[in-house]
Amino acid sequence: MTQPSPLSSRTDIALIFGQMLLCSFFWASAFLLMKLIGTDISPWALTALRGVMGGGLLALWVMARRQNVLPRGREWRDWLVLGILQGIIPNTLTAFALTRISAGLTSMIQASTPLIVAVLAHLLFAEERLRWQRAGGVLVGFAGMAILLGPDAFLGDGAAASGIWAMAATAVSYAIGNLYVRSIPQPQPLRLAMGQQAFSGLPTLAAVLLVSGPAAFVAVPGQALPLVALGLFATALPIVLYMTILRQAGPTLGSMNGYLVPIWTIGLAAIMLHEIVTGRQILGGAVVLAGLAIVSLTKRAAMPLAPKLAA
Repeated sequence: MTQPSPLSSRTDIALIFGQMLLCSFFWASAFLLMKLIGTDISPWALTALRGVMGGGLLALWVMARRQNVLPRGREWRDWLVLGILQGIIPNTLTAFALTRISAGLTSMIQASTPLIVAVLAHLLFAEERLRWQRAGGVLVGFAGMAILLGPDAFLGDGAAASGIWAMAATAVSYAIGNLYVRSIPQPQPLRLAMGQQAFSGLPTLAAVLLVSGPAAFVAVPGQALPLVALGLFATALPIVLYMTILRQAGPTLGSMNGYLVPIWTIGLAAIMLHEIVTGRQILGGAVVLAGLAIVSLTKRAAMPLAPKLAA
């Protein structure tokens, strides 16, 4: 992969930070847009539309760079796996969860993905062993999740509990997908993002049409504006921005996007959807973000890079 360019001045840092703010804002808007679309379009149909629109727009970007948009070699397998793990499963579960719980809580639960990545990577990769400081960060993060979820995950009404556990499953799916990307030799992020969206949207679209027929999309004309915004501003554009950030600043700084998304989501949801954020959610979210910061900013153990997969 291309090594990030060094940040040589305050202007470079300010530019990267501005891109991060914009990228995280666009990604946060996805929660609000899906919440606004609500139950007019089923989670499966919404996943199909988002994948087709996002994949189509990214394909146009790839063609503008004079690259072939068709999968080559092992890309068939990679795009299919990522389409399921980082497309079909999380997009469908997120759309479902947003009909049960608030957008702010949804985004905060999803923000726990790096914690799950850290635990799974510790079990699977020798170079990702958790030393005491990073392990402490993981424990802090999961303590924040316990505060964040609270008794609603077990003792709350069925609707709230189902939304919470749907987002927990979403975080796990994203984490497994992230680990799969690490196994890809010489990954090309833009092509992976395009393939992930396409192999999420097209199979789901075919399945929805087969099971429910065109009636599943009868509400689309009435939701045309938020759907276009979801495909363009909340899917394709932030992916391109994120790839730019990774190329310029590297993965450590780029991962800070994940910390900004729930902050944007909570603020936008309070303004536009009049959602109320509880004290417990603020405390739990802050603890989760603190744990994420410890895990991300602490140096990994210096160990051989050969993967050691557990049986």
